[in-house]
Amino acid sequence: MQLRAVIFDLGGVVLGSPLHAIAELERDEGIPAGFVNRLVVSSGPAGAWSRLERGELGMDAFCTAFDRECELAGHPLSARRLMEQIALAAQPRPAMLAAVRRIRERGLRAAALTNNWPGDGTNTLREHFDVFVESSELGLRKPDPRIYQHACRCLGIEAQEAVFLDDIGSNLKAARALGMTTIKVTAPEQALGELEAVLGFALSA
Repeated sequence: MQLRAVIFDLGGVVLGSPLHAIAELERDEGIPAGFVNRLVVSSGPAGAWSRLERGELGMDAFCTAFDRECELAGHPLSARRLMEQIALAAQPRPAMLAAVRRIRERGLRAAALTNNWPGDGTNTLREHFDVFVESSELGLRKPDPRIYQHACRCLGIEAQEAVFLDDIGSNLKAARALGMTTIKVTAPEQALGELEAVLGFALSA
């Protein structure tokens, strides 16, 4: 099936990685590497992080709840400081934005599909995309298959007609299960090289 759209995660793909910011805070605080990610995963849909990204908690309520979860898990940290670090890291990657522009110039559609929270600043990127899907507005978050299906409906495509870029394996696994071509982003240059190979045209001017 011919590819008709490219779907981009934002943090860690189009923007600097929140994972790097989290890792830096863990090092600074002497917390075991990967603690925050393991806590987010283990707390599941009812956890503070998931509830924040579904728009069910405001930032103040999230910080209180996540501080408590971290304390109960054995490694207290400041959720507010963590979110400040993530915000500082979330700078646009010019090469990625240039690639989005090139994709649209070639007649393909481009979408953003992000797990986010109200006021995180990602909305400033909306103008770069044909479709902009935010977990905090929709009340669904990756890797729930329904959020990918929603993005495809907004694009007017089948899942098999999309390439999806993300930096988190579980999010990519869910997309692949729906039939999307997937690319795991470890660095912009690596990801864009793989995307060029899939699309068959250059993504730099």
